[in-house]
Amino acid sequence: MKTFDPKNLGLALGSTMAIGLALLSIISMFDGSYGNTIISIISSVYLGYDNTIPGAVIGAIWGFIDGFIGGYVLAWLYNKFSEK
Repeated sequence: MKTFDPKNLGLALGSTMAIGLALLSIISMFDGSYGNTIISIISSVYLGYDNTIPGAVIGAIWGFIDGFIGGYVLAWLYNKFSEK
């Protein structure tokens, strides 16, 4: 039976979220209207996230932490439910 390594899935999802949030912030800096609504919503949860370079770094850190925890829990739950 296939199992997932919680640490590896956490690292994969955390990295994906970090890159995605940083890119969204950087793209929004160059195109003033792109993504402003979603950045506003995300910044209400991730304190310090904004469409600036420091905000992109802060968002990437928050995104990595959130993605890592989510991926770790998801893999752990999958492994627990698939045990016989």
